[in-house]
Amino acid sequence: MEDSFIQLNYLPDEILMIIFKKLNNFDVLYSLMGINKRLDSILQDSIFTRYLTLTKPPIASKQFTDAIIDRICVEILPKIHDKIEWLNIESSFINRILLSTNYPNLHTLVLHDLSLERARDLFTDGSYFICVFEYQLSSLVIHTDEGQRTTSLFEDINIFLYTQILTMFKNLQYLNFSPFANPNNHQLTFNLSSPNIFSSTLLHLHVIVDTFGDCLYLLDGRFNQLNTFDVTIYFGNVSVSPLINNKNNLSNLKCFRLTHKSILLAYKTVLIPLVRRMSNLEELGLYFVNGIAPIIDGINLKENIFNYMPKLKKFEFDILSFIDFNNQFNLPSNEDIQNTFKNVTSNQIISCIDYFPKIHRFLCHIYSYPYTLMYYQKITNNFPGGLFTYVHHISLYDERPFEHEFFLQIAKSFPFIKDLRLYNLEPQKNNKQQQSIVEYPHLIVLDLRRIHANYLEQFLNDTKMSLLNDIVLHVNYDLLQRVTDNFTRDAIRINCSKVQRLFLYNKGELSPGLKDYFPRAAIK
Repeated sequence: MEDSFIQLNYLPDEILMIIFKKLNNFDVLYSLMGINKRLDSILQDSIFTRYLTLTKPPIASKQFTDAIIDRICVEILPKIHDKIEWLNIESSFINRILLSTNYPNLHTLVLHDLSLERARDLFTDGSYFICVFEYQLSSLVIHTDEGQRTTSLFEDINIFLYTQILTMFKNLQYLNFSPFANPNNHQLTFNLSSPNIFSSTLLHLHVIVDTFGDCLYLLDGRFNQLNTFDVTIYFGNVSVSPLINNKNNLSNLKCFRLTHKSILLAYKTVLIPLVRRMSNLEELGLYFVNGIAPIIDGINLKENIFNYMPKLKKFEFDILSFIDFNNQFNLPSNEDIQNTFKNVTSNQIISCIDYFPKIHRFLCHIYSYPYTLMYYQKITNNFPGGLFTYVHHISLYDERPFEHEFFLQIAKSFPFIKDLRLYNLEPQKNNKQQQSIVEYPHLIVLDLRRIHANYLEQFLNDTKMSLLNDIVLHVNYDLLQRVTDNFTRDAIRINCSKVQRLFLYNKGELSPGLKDYFPRAAIK
């Protein structure tokens, strides 16, 4: 190692800068700070010190140990403290980092995995954190601990954090707040007893809320300088309090992005009136599933939205209409849908339609391309293809069988998927043919609860599907028992041995052979 440093020292400063720029800033500082005065001088450059990320331990370390944090606090931060402007940090040791020195030029703080206890300590009136940074921070990003055990305190702590942040930080311009929650519990939500908070400095707000009513509450004029609002709405409740001011024009708003996680039933009654209040909007993003006729197509968007936004320059969207067709005979074709976008100037627009006669539903999926979301829903056999490098979560749905070639196409179009959910009760027609192996190199979560037995065979047979070693599998017990011949079939043992967590549904008495068949799995 000593010889390596000697050789490194022979290189001119310009070459060292080129090398160090290609490495992680924190790894460079942790590995080289304190070696000699020359390296220390190079590492003082703002390229390495302005933005500091302390969310992953240094290279070759599995976690932040006390010794690592001691070196950071004692030997590194005091040398660069006045150069740090942006700090991205694991919140479990934030107190040690903040108390180790002062940060006179820090304006942006990103907190990861914030726990309930840590949140109370940091944001309580009179805390060291608030006393030092109440006038200094202009940007704050909070990612709460997703593994936090669900508690009835979530709603209260979220309102507490929201109130304290917007009250205590006097010059805050940018807030990104991911609240404590799980999919069945409260995100950030407001009621008549919620504190009435206003801010004339906030310019950018990114937030996750319960309902559309909460979204309208935040747009009632309390943030009169707001120019960017990015909101994710979790639940479909569309009741809006008559006390909320949802009529005034939002003339300062230049960028609005809305993601709706459940089926949207208020496109016409709530969403359209809302976006029409944004007459000066320049960027718009809409991402939702529409559950009520009519189909949302280019004509619909132009008549209801575009005609009211003369300054709109950028429109990104992912809109899926999934509606009853009630035995209609004149349903649109994909070409019909494409024609509705003839007069719409945007990125490339992709459309895909499908019919599901068994449930009497029609699907029309329209989206701008390139596609930048992390999820893609209800992929059918009519999937138009393309490359989706941002997507990590997909769901596959059809009333026609998915053959092996379909899964090969999915692997090619979605090279980085981590979560795959499959809904198909139709048997495959060509499942006996020898095929090339499908590879999902990043897949972690596999939900196979509503499927025909062919698809369980498809994913668990290592001659058809290659899986990682740490799979989380959701499956019906009786189907699993049948496909594995009561956990005795050798042909699918290899992929079953790769399952780390096995969630069984509709289970009765478990077979004695189950545990040996899934030797690494925690069975739930």
